[in-house]
Amino acid sequence: MRGYGALLGVGLVLVAVAAWVGGRGAMIGGGVALAAQLAAVALLKPAMDASQQVFLARWFGGMGIRALTLGGLLAVAATHRAALPLLATTLGFLGVLLPLLFLEIRFLK
Repeated sequence: MRGYGALLGVGLVLVAVAAWVGGRGAMIGGGVALAAQLAAVALLKPAMDASQQVFLARWFGGMGIRALTLGGLLAVAATHRAALPLLATTLGFLGVLLPLLFLEIRFLK
């Protein structure tokens, strides 16, 4: 449970920075990225000591969660541009997700 709390804490700080830099759209994109990362880590963490086949299946599942989340966010931002600016939302998503991906191994221990 400690790893999830640390992931959530770091993610919330990154979302706050994204909101400060990019506004509401970046905050929404960052929040969606944080939710996707939490789901991906929750999927992968139980398989850390499993066989390679199980581990890779869950790792690909986590990557699928992130990709589908980005695709859904882009679809909503592209069709509702007045409510959700496309560029700020995408940059907020990537600005939160990429640092969390680099730190992912620390949260999986």
